[in-house]
Amino acid sequence: MVKFSREYEASIIPEWKAAFVDYKGLKKLIKRIKIARRDAASLCSPPPPLSPAPASLVGKDGGGYGFSVLDPVRAIASRFAARAPSPEEEDEGSESDSGELLRSTDKHEREFLEKADEELEKVNRFYAAQEAELLARGDALIEQLRILADVKRILADHAAATRRGRGRGRAAAPPPSHSPSVNGSSGRHLLSGLASPQSMSDGSVELQQARVAEGAAVAEEVMAALERNGVSFVGGGLAGKAKKDGAGKQLGARGALLQLPATVRIDIPPTSPGRAALKVWEELVNVLRKDGADPAAAFVHRKKIQHAEKNIRDAFLALYRGLELLKKFSSLNVKAFTKILKKFVKVSEQQRPTDLFSEKVKRSQFSSSDKVLQLADEVECIFMKNFAGNDRKVAMKYLKPQQPRNTHMITFLVGLFTGTFVSLFIIYAILARVAGIFSSTGNTAYMEIVYHVFSMFALISLHVFLYGCNLFMWKSTRINHNFIFDFSSNTALTHRDAFLMSASIMCTVVAALVINLFLRNAGATYANALPGALLLLSTGVLFCPFNIFYRSTRYCFMRVMRNIIFSPFYKVLMADFFMADQLTSQIPLLRHMEFAACYFMAGSFKTHPYETCSSSQQYRHLAYVISFLPYYWRAMQCLRRYLEEGHDINQLANAGKYVSAMVAAAVRFKYAATPTPFWVWMVIISSSGATIYQLYWDFVMDWGFLNPKSKNLWLRDELVLKNKSIYYVSMMLNLALRLAWTESVMKVHVGKVESRLLDFSLASLEIIRRGHWNFYRLENEHLNNAGKFRAVKTVPLPFRELETD
Repeated sequence: MVKFSREYEASIIPEWKAAFVDYKGLKKLIKRIKIARRDAASLCSPPPPLSPAPASLVGKDGGGYGFSVLDPVRAIASRFAARAPSPEEEDEGSESDSGELLRSTDKHEREFLEKADEELEKVNRFYAAQEAELLARGDALIEQLRILADVKRILADHAAATRRGRGRGRAAAPPPSHSPSVNGSSGRHLLSGLASPQSMSDGSVELQQARVAEGAAVAEEVMAALERNGVSFVGGGLAGKAKKDGAGKQLGARGALLQLPATVRIDIPPTSPGRAALKVWEELVNVLRKDGADPAAAFVHRKKIQHAEKNIRDAFLALYRGLELLKKFSSLNVKAFTKILKKFVKVSEQQRPTDLFSEKVKRSQFSSSDKVLQLADEVECIFMKNFAGNDRKVAMKYLKPQQPRNTHMITFLVGLFTGTFVSLFIIYAILARVAGIFSSTGNTAYMEIVYHVFSMFALISLHVFLYGCNLFMWKSTRINHNFIFDFSSNTALTHRDAFLMSASIMCTVVAALVINLFLRNAGATYANALPGALLLLSTGVLFCPFNIFYRSTRYCFMRVMRNIIFSPFYKVLMADFFMADQLTSQIPLLRHMEFAACYFMAGSFKTHPYETCSSSQQYRHLAYVISFLPYYWRAMQCLRRYLEEGHDINQLANAGKYVSAMVAAAVRFKYAATPTPFWVWMVIISSSGATIYQLYWDFVMDWGFLNPKSKNLWLRDELVLKNKSIYYVSMMLNLALRLAWTESVMKVHVGKVESRLLDFSLASLEIIRRGHWNFYRLENEHLNNAGKFRAVKTVPLPFRELETD
C-alpha cells in the first residue's frame, strides 16, 4: 500500500505547490511530539516494586483496602461522570474552543496546532482568491456569450428576411442588363442583403436608399441587443451628415444613419469596476466610411463572429480546467488535514483539540463552499448547449479529454528499430571497411556525399532523442511542459514517441546507406540517387496530409517553423522562440541541408562533380548567409517581444546576445578565408566576448542561477532536483561546451576522414549542450509559473478592455 505522503506529493498541482498544506512539515512536528512523549515516559516511570502485594489486599480500583460492596456503584458513577458533562460545562467549552485549540501542556503539541492553523489559513486564503477569480471569469464569459448569441440571432433573422425579400424582388425586377449587381456581395458578407460600397454605386437611388436603410436597421438592432445586455455605445451617434451620389442627389435621412465611427466602443455600466471601455474584437460591428461618391455601408463579417465564438469556447474550456483544478485542490487539502489529524490524536491523545480543529476545517471555505461545483455544472450545461449541439458525450470529450493510454507497442517498436539500426550500422561499417571507402585512397566523392546525408539525419535523430530525454525528465520532475508550450495533452509527444521517431529515422537512413553500398559494388549507375530518394521520402512524410506518423506534431512543427522564418511578422510564443534557440545549435545541419539540396536538386549526381557544391563562390556566400539565419530570426523575435511587452529592456539585451554571435561567426568566416595573425586575435576577442555574453544569459536569465542572496549557494531559492551538485556540474559542462569554437583557431592537422569526424563530433556536442540547456530553461519557466500560481492559460476574450479617452 502506497503511503499517503507519496500519493499526496504525486497528486498536487505543481504550479500551486506552495499553496498546498505542508504535509511533510506537519509530519515532522508529530514525530517530535512522539519522541518527546517517549522521553518523558522513560524519565517519569516509577521503579519496579520489590515484592508484589498480596492479591487479597489489593482491590480492583488499585487501593489496598480489599473488596467493597460499593465498588460497582463507584465504577458506574465514574463512567457517567466521564461521558456526560454538565450543560454549563458544554456552554463554557463552546465559548472557549479557539482558546482550547491551542492550549496544551506540551510545547511541541502547541507548535503543531499553531503550524496547522497557519497552514489552514494559507489554504483557505488561496482558495478564496482563486474561487473569486474563477467566478468573476465565469460571469464575464456568460455575459459575452449572451451578447454573441443575440448578435448571431439578429444576423440570422435579417439574412432570412433578406433572402425572402430578394426572392420577391426577382419576380418584378427589370432585365439583368439594367439591374444592379447584388449577388456578388452575398458570398462575402454575412448579411446578403447588405451590399458592398462598390455594388451600391450601381443602380437607382431608390434601391440604394432601401439597402442603406436596411443596413442601418441591422446596425441599430445589433446595438440595441448589446444595450439590452448591460452595455451602451459611447463616442458616436447614429446621425451623420448626408452625402451626395454621383448624380448630385442627396440620400435620404435613413441613409445618413449609417455614418458611424470606424471604431465602435462599448461602455461598461457603472456597476462594473473600472469603467473602462470595451471594444468588439476587430470591430465585431464593422462600420465603413467612404468620402467618395459611394455611400457607406455597415456589415458584420461572418469570420469575425466565428473567431469570437472560438475564443469564447476556448475560454470556457480554460475556465472548466481551472474549476477542476480548484476542486482537486480542495479535496486533496481536506484529505491531508484529515490524515494528519488522525496521526496527531494517535500520538498526543489530545482528542478535544483535534475535534475542534476538525470542525474548523469543515467550516472553512475550501471545504464547505459549493460555488465551484455549481459553476462547473453550469459551464457543462452551457458548453453542451452552445458548442456541442446538446450532446453531452461530445461536450465532455472537450471538457474532460481522455489521456491517451500508454501501450507496450511503442516500447516494442523502439527496441525493434534500435536493434535493427545497430545491426545495420555494424554491417555498413564492415562493408565500408572491406571496400576501402573511407581510406585515404578511397572514393572521395562517395565519402563527401555520404558524410553530408548521414550527418544531416544523424543530427536530427540525436536532437529528437535528446528531446525525448527532456520529456522524460520533465515528466519525472513534474514540470508541466505541455502547459508551458501550450500543447494539447491528447496529441503532445511523450518520451517514448520521441525515442521511436529517433530510432526509426536512424534505422531508415542506415538501411538506405547499406543498399546504396551494395548498388555501388554491383556497378549500378543510379546508386547515388538513393540518398536523394531518401530526402524526397523524408520530405513527403513531413508534408503528408494523412493522419500517420504523428500528423499533429508534424503540422505543429511546420507552423512553428513558418512563424520563425517570417519573424517578426508573427506573434512570438514560447514554442516559437524555444524552437528558434534549437536552430541556433543546428547550424551544421543547415549547412548539410544546403549541400544536399545543391548536389541532388541540381542533377549533379549523374557526373559526381561534388566540388561544385563545396568550392564555388556562390556556395560560400550562401553558407555565410545560412550561418547567420538562426541568429537573425532569434534577434527579430526579441525585437518583436520588445515592442509587444511594453518595451522590456531585457528583450533588447537578449537581441544583443544574438547580434554578438553573428559578429563572432562573421569574424570566424573571414579568418577561414584569410588565416592571418590579425584575424586570429579578432576571432579570439569576438568569440570570447560572445561566449561571456552567452554564458551570463544562460546562467542568470535562462536558468535563474548566480543569485548571491539565494539560500542555495550561487543557485536560486527553488530547485526541482534535490541534489544540488548536479546544478554545479551542469554549469561547468555548459561552460566547457560553449568553448568548442576554440578548435577553429587551434589548427589541428588531421586527415580528411578525421576532419569530417571531428566536425561531426563538435556538432553533436553542441546539440548535447542544447538538450542539456533545455531542461534548466523549462525548469526556470515552470518555477516562474509556480511563483505566480499560473496553472491555466488566459484566453483573450472578444470583448477587450481599452482605456477611455
